[in-house]
Order: sequence, then structure tokens, then C-alpha cells
Amino acid sequence: MRPYGRAAAWLAAAAAALPLTLWAATLPAANAADADANAAVILQYHRFGESNLPSTNITLEQFEAHIAHLQSGGYTVLPVLHILEAIRAGRPLPDRTVGITIDDGARSVFTEAWPRLSAAGLPFTVFITTDTVDEGHGGSMTWEQIRQLAEAGVTIGNHSAAHGHMWRNDAVASRADIAKAQNRLKEELEIVPTLFVYPYGEYDLALRGLVQAMGFAAAFGQSSGVVHAGTDFMALPRFSLNETYGDIDRFRLIVDTLPLPAMDLTPIDPLLTQNPPMFGFTLAEPLERVRQLACFASGQGSAEIERLGERR
Repeated sequence: MRPYGRAAAWLAAAAAALPLTLWAATLPAANAADADANAAVILQYHRFGESNLPSTNITLEQFEAHIAHLQSGGYTVLPVLHILEAIRAGRPLPDRTVGITIDDGARSVFTEAWPRLSAAGLPFTVFITTDTVDEGHGGSMTWEQIRQLAEAGVTIGNHSAAHGHMWRNDAVASRADIAKAQNRLKEELEIVPTLFVYPYGEYDLALRGLVQAMGFAAAFGQSSGVVHAGTDFMALPRFSLNETYGDIDRFRLIVDTLPLPAMDLTPIDPLLTQNPPMFGFTLAEPLERVRQLACFASGQGSAEIERLGERR
């Protein structure tokens, strides 16, 4: 396994309660032949062609450029469940494996994203917030539309019922919310989702443990990073895309990213109580260019790095 490669390598952790929400470590590009046979990039979208909501929207022109790049050769887009099962089992994945996820269940998933992804033969997963569907919000898909997606082979996941800041809830309320969504998805679609997405990507150790105890095979946050064998399957990273961060240059960087394997991350709980926080990690294996590693705090620019030997 090569810990860095074609474009850049990233390590990210989410901070649920503070303005500092993303921490990333990057290394310069290495040899273009570098590859990782047991890792994948997972993409996250929300809305398509809804220019009134730019923070969660991708323009259709941007989205079509993303699809064209994935079709340009060298990429393998697989169902997310297939990717996770292979990584968990240690089975090799094709080089440049990519998974596509879409959160919330906006109507533009049905009217804009699905036709384009279907025409390109690209599988995807949709995470549904069930209260929005039940309440008939004008911008949401209907149960009939979601049912059509499921019957066509689209993977459906649980994105909670109310889409609240769940880390603020007690365990009873969180369990009830997740179970409500799970029951509605079973009632309407006759499926029992095994994938969960934390609303807003926010979670603490208690919520993570609850999701695991409820039997989900994996859960996604909203921090940037590559999924690989050393990733916590109850806190999986994804690269989020919207109008501001959806240009083709960033997309090319994202889909060519390889993991930076790390261990002994601190703090253990992503619910931070200190600002700025003290992050730490140990490289799982030595890197030749570790002195070129740079860290950036959201909204604060380059962060100070203290190196304890060659790997911490």
C-alpha cells in the first residue's frame, strides 16, 4: 500500500461543536503509478440544478463535467455497499474506485441526477430523511419516486427522520428518531437499510456507539478523506461537492486522492471542547516526505505542526 499518490493525500476529522470543522493533512503528488488496491473515494452530493440553494447544490454543468470525467477512463464507479464489503473483507478493488452518495432526498435527485447517472451507467446511493418525505415538502421526492429508484437498483440509506443535530439529543431520543426513519423506509420500500448518514455529518462517541448498536453496517460523516481498511466504519469520510467546491479541477484532485494511513488519532471524541483543538496522529508507516506534510484549519489557514520523531 502506498500512503500518498497521484494528486494529494488527505486525513480529515470532523468537529461537531466548534467553528473548526475540518482538519486535513496533505502531501504533494508522488509517482503517477502509485495505487491503492483496498481504498476508494466516496463523493457526496445533495441537490442538482437548484441555484437558489448554492451551499448544497451542484450546477448541472458541473455535474455533467464530473460524470464525463468519471467516464474518461481509469475510474471504476461501484455501489457503495460493494465498496465497503470489499474493503472490510480485504478484497482488492480496482484502482481509482469511486462511490457516489446523495443526501436528503431532494426531488432533483429524481428529475436531474438519476437520468444522468443512469444514462452513464453509474450506480449511486441515496440517504433519505423520512419526515421531509412524509410532510410532503415541495422540494423533496415522493415515496413513489423513491420507490422507483429502489426498484431500479439504487441503494437507499437512512438519514434519520428529523435531520436534527442529533449529538445534542439523549440516547432515547436519538434511537427513536433513527428507528422511526428505519420503520418508514421498511413500510414504504420493504427494505431495511444497513447504511446511515449522520445529519450535518455531526456525531459524538455516544451517537456513534448507538448507530453501531442498532445494527448498521456503516455510517458516514461529512469530513473529507479516503475510505480504506484502517477507516472507522462508523465514521466514514466523503468528499462533499457543491457549487463553490464543485469545479472540475477540485473534482479531479478528489477522485485521484489516496489515503494517508494514520492511527492513534487524538482527541478520540470528535465533539471538541477546546478551541483551537490539539489534534494528533501517528503515521501507520514511515513516509519519505513527511517533512512536507501541511495542516490547515478551516477559516484559519495553515496550522502549526509539532513533529515527535518521524511518525507522530
